[in-house]
Amino acid sequence: MPTLKKISGKDCVKILCNKFDFIAVRQSGSHIILKKETSAATVGTVVPNHKELKVGTLKGILKLAKVSEEEFAEFQ
Repeated sequence: MPTLKKISGKDCVKILCNKFDFIAVRQSGSHIILKKETSAATVGTVVPNHKELKVGTLKGILKLAKVSEEEFAEFQ
């Protein structure tokens, strides 16, 4: 089972946008707001633009984005 690694906020945004079809809607300070339209609903998440995201923070981001840890770990 792949595990999540510490990555930067910028890299997290790149993976979510390029691989999971999220769009960066806006930025408020150091937080980047991402959204994705699905047939069921609009899914959104917030990514802090920090040099390093802790694993717990990354798990929270993925939970809001409704992306499994295994799917995300494939692209790290």
